[in-house]
Amino acid sequence: MDQFNSLGTNVIWVGIVSTVFFGTCLYFSLTYFEHLKKGDEHLIKMSKLLAVGSLILALVIPGLYQLYVFNQMTNLY
Repeated sequence: MDQFNSLGTNVIWVGIVSTVFFGTCLYFSLTYFEHLKKGDEHLIKMSKLLAVGSLILALVIPGLYQLYVFNQMTNLY
């Protein structure tokens, strides 16, 4: 039963981390448009890379956690 309690606590942290990565994706997307307007090529490239990277992390982390939970649940029986 302790396994189920720890899985529930981890879900909260996965949600918080995913939300933080979505927030950083929004921030770097907005700075991308700001640097695009200014025309600074290096900052354009870096902000685009960070926005895409944080979006990937925000989408992949919950998916990997769901695969982990599925694996744990199928190994219980």
